[in-house]
Amino acid sequence: MKKILRLTCSPRAQASESYRLSEAVLGHLLGRHPDAGLIDRQLSADTVRHVDPDYAAVLGGARSPAGLDQLGTLAESEMLIRELEDTDGLIIGTPMHNYTVPSALKAWIDHIVRVHRSFLPTRQGKVGTLRDRPTFIAISSGGTYGDGPARQPDFLTPYLTVVLNTVGIRDIAFFSVQGTAYGPEALQAARDAAQASLAEHFATVAA
Repeated sequence: MKKILRLTCSPRAQASESYRLSEAVLGHLLGRHPDAGLIDRQLSADTVRHVDPDYAAVLGGARSPAGLDQLGTLAESEMLIRELEDTDGLIIGTPMHNYTVPSALKAWIDHIVRVHRSFLPTRQGKVGTLRDRPTFIAISSGGTYGDGPARQPDFLTPYLTVVLNTVGIRDIAFFSVQGTAYGPEALQAARDAAQASLAEHFATVAA
C-alpha cells in the first residue's frame, strides 16, 4: 500500500469520535505499511461543493463533451475521482446523521459516483470502473444500531456498501463507536469494543 486517502466527515473534525476511530484504523495500516503516504481530506460545506447544472446534465446520462469536465463542479469531480484512483487504501471517518451519511459525505459521493466515468450503465446493471482497494469505514453514532435490539435504523452501512460497490470498491470493513450519547462509561465501553474489533480484524487479514 503506497498511498492512503482518509476522509473526515464530521463537522467536529479532529474532535470527533469518528476521527478518533479513523486514527486507530490508520495506525494499524501504517504499522503494516510505514512508508505509505497519506492524503487527509476534511469534507465540509466549505471544501466540497454540491453539483452544478453542467454536472446535473451529465448525471442525467449525457456524455461529457470534450473539455466539459474542466468546468464548474465537473472539474472538482474529476479531481476527486483521480485522487481516489491514485490511492491504494481508503478510510472514511463519519458520524451517523439522521440514520445515514452527513451531507458533506453525500456531496463527495455525488462527485465520485459519476456515470461514464467511475461506472458504466449496462443491460446487466452498473459496472464500476475503479479498481478495488481495502476500504475502512469508521462510524460514530449517538445511539445504537446493528446486532441486538437496535434502537435506531441504519441506512448508512447498506448505502455506503452499494455506493462503493457501484464504482468497483468491494473490499469494505465497517467499525463503529456506538452510543456516544449515553454517558462517559458507555462511551469508553464503546471505544474499547471498537478497538477490540479493529485488533481482531487486522489479526485475521493478510498484511
